[in-house]
Amino acid sequence: MKQHQVTHTVERPYCCDVCNKTFREGRNLKVHQRVHTGECPYRCAVCNKTFWKQGSLKEHQRVHTGERPYGCDVCNKTFKKRGTLKVHQRVHTGERPYRCDVCNKTFSETGSLKVHQSVHTGERPYHCDVCNKTFRGTGNLKEHQRVHTGERPYGCVVCNKTFRKLGNLKVHQRVHTGERPYQCELCNKTLRTLEHLTAHQRVHSGERPYRCELCNKTFKQMEHMKVHQRVHTGERPYSCEVCSKAFSHKCVLKRHLSYCNQQS
Repeated sequence: MKQHQVTHTVERPYCCDVCNKTFREGRNLKVHQRVHTGECPYRCAVCNKTFWKQGSLKEHQRVHTGERPYGCDVCNKTFKKRGTLKVHQRVHTGERPYRCDVCNKTFSETGSLKVHQSVHTGERPYHCDVCNKTFRGTGNLKEHQRVHTGERPYGCVVCNKTFRKLGNLKVHQRVHTGERPYQCELCNKTLRTLEHLTAHQRVHSGERPYRCELCNKTFKQMEHMKVHQRVHTGERPYSCEVCSKAFSHKCVLKRHLSYCNQQS
């Protein structure tokens, strides 16, 4: 009874002698102490992975069973963990409870806030062991590593095209669905990506933020500047597979190929 009554008070009488974290119940302290001792008494019978909490083992076992017991009551998407469902529900509620104390930007997940904070600190603690490039978050590092491994785990179910990033797959799928969720507020033109909308808006604003450092010519889009710079570098990355002639523009190669194929 006394132990139960603690749940109704702010009393936390059990204290970890390593980090001074406090708990309402002695059993919670015992579980916490495994963080310091490294004890992992719960073992998965399928893959032998060990865990320091029984709840963590139960969540892990769903990887093998495929069980997703937590369902969103708005969109019916299902999840293995209750915590993941709670984070997902913020998509519908718009809740963003985690705030950056530097710029006041808000986030729906603590992990996203931590990654964002490195923008202010400059910290990039995750590095690629192949090329030593550094990243703010583990997710960014994992995506980058696919450049080296060639892994493209996200496949389109319509045309089987594969992608390194889930976000790129989602954008690609709009080719098939026709979805154009970004609309220009000046001319009502709709576009598939936020990047395309940003580039389009420069038609109205006249902004040309990309400048060639050799001749100072300016461009609305970075890709246009990169193509222009080949005038200075002499780079000709597009090569004819028939006669091996090289070109600086893909569109010029296409015109050449139609001529070259006629001649052959």
